[in-house]
Amino acid sequence: MRTPSPDQITRRTSLKRASFAVAGFSLAAHLTPLFAAPEKRRFKIGACEWSLRKADPTCFDVAKQIGLDGVQVNMGNAANGMWLRRPDVQRNYIEAAKRTGLEIASLAMGDLNNVGLKSEPRAAIWLHDSIDVMKALGVNIVLVAQFFKGDLKGDKIGTDRTVDLLKELAPRAENAGVVLGLENYLSAEENLDILDRVKSPAVQVYYDVGNSTDKGYDIYREIRMLKGRICELHAKDGGFMLGQGRIDFAKVREAVDENGFTGWIQIEAAAPKDLVMDYKAHLGLLRKHFD
Repeated sequence: MRTPSPDQITRRTSLKRASFAVAGFSLAAHLTPLFAAPEKRRFKIGACEWSLRKADPTCFDVAKQIGLDGVQVNMGNAANGMWLRRPDVQRNYIEAAKRTGLEIASLAMGDLNNVGLKSEPRAAIWLHDSIDVMKALGVNIVLVAQFFKGDLKGDKIGTDRTVDLLKELAPRAENAGVVLGLENYLSAEENLDILDRVKSPAVQVYYDVGNSTDKGYDIYREIRMLKGRICELHAKDGGFMLGQGRIDFAKVREAVDENGFTGWIQIEAAAPKDLVMDYKAHLGLLRKHFD
């Protein structure tokens, strides 16, 4: 069945979504310090570990050179057994963050693209374990990747399975004060349908402006539609340097202000010339619009 347009949403559904948006903000307020604004800034800007071309704690050294506030770290992969579940690996990342004076911004589960949450039992185990990893690292958001083998677009059976799994995990995430952030190729309407079915402020949308632009969605409208339901943002624009491509980041800021989002923005952008210099340029562009 086709997802209803915003104008077709009933008053009852709108009220239900509003109530969960409020609940989401209440949860966000509880999840300090990551949702709290810095001293004079609403936003912190980091980058993804993989975008820094590292798969170990030395990603913080690269982030330090760029001038970022922190790093979104990857939990691992199937080959290393999702190694951030190991206390020794956790200590290495925590020590690297302290040594560089940066923050572990959030956690990501990138290998769910290869081991789909919708179909693989071990992926569900990893997501369950990510809650303990977040607590150990002192973060409160995990990116739940849903691309490639985990893609939900046009997959009703896979979506239903995912909703059932999230319903089981959501109470544990709520009790731990963490958020499971869904990043995928779905539209805002499709993501809202999942969130409304799960009925938990601990399940939100991890919004990537580049991915959604690639799919032809109106990102400025979508960000507004997802009011109170976005836990974190990815900033990229295909192969373009930020500010030189398809996305107007001044308009993104306007939409973000109407959404009410405050927190981490992670750069996952192209670096066609020199990684450090290109990411310094990305950071400068974002700082211009996100104070």
